[in-house]
Amino acid sequence: MTTDLESRPAQRSLRSLYYGRFAFAAVWAGLLVASGAEIGPLGAALLVLYPLFDVAAAVVDFRSPTGDRPALYVNMALSLLAAVGLGFAAASGLPAVLRVWGAWAITAGIVQLVVAIRRRRLGGQWPQILSGALSTVAGTAFILQSGTDAAALTGPAGYAVVGGLFFLVSAIRLHRKPNPVTD
Repeated sequence: MTTDLESRPAQRSLRSLYYGRFAFAAVWAGLLVASGAEIGPLGAALLVLYPLFDVAAAVVDFRSPTGDRPALYVNMALSLLAAVGLGFAAASGLPAVLRVWGAWAITAGIVQLVVAIRRRRLGGQWPQILSGALSTVAGTAFILQSGTDAAALTGPAGYAVVGGLFFLVSAIRLHRKPNPVTD
């Protein structure tokens, strides 16, 4: 069992990572919405950038004392595949983008859920557990929405904002002493 003193560097590392992920998600979502309803060059670049940022965040996490290496390897691979897939899908249109984004949201959500459950002893993980579960539901909704008139780039932007808020709540909760029962 990890003592409180051993978990503090891990908590600090996660807290910094989570604050960074929140800030990136908020800025990214704003830029995606501002890029317009159609997928232009800026929108396509932003769509590819989001999973690439996820890869970078997983690398930072991997190097931290909290790194859940096997799951983070899976996350990095999934996010790289998503970035490539979104690059191709952007050329095909919004329905293809939503299908790729949805598949990535489902798989990344499962990984996030697993990692958060394994990290419960560090504290601040219930928002991550909820976020992982919600990501799988949102991913399914993106795939179902891809064939409808309701398909829009605001979906991925909203997904990023909600995910960012979960990261923010986790970061704030990590300022407290860990309690695996309530965190």
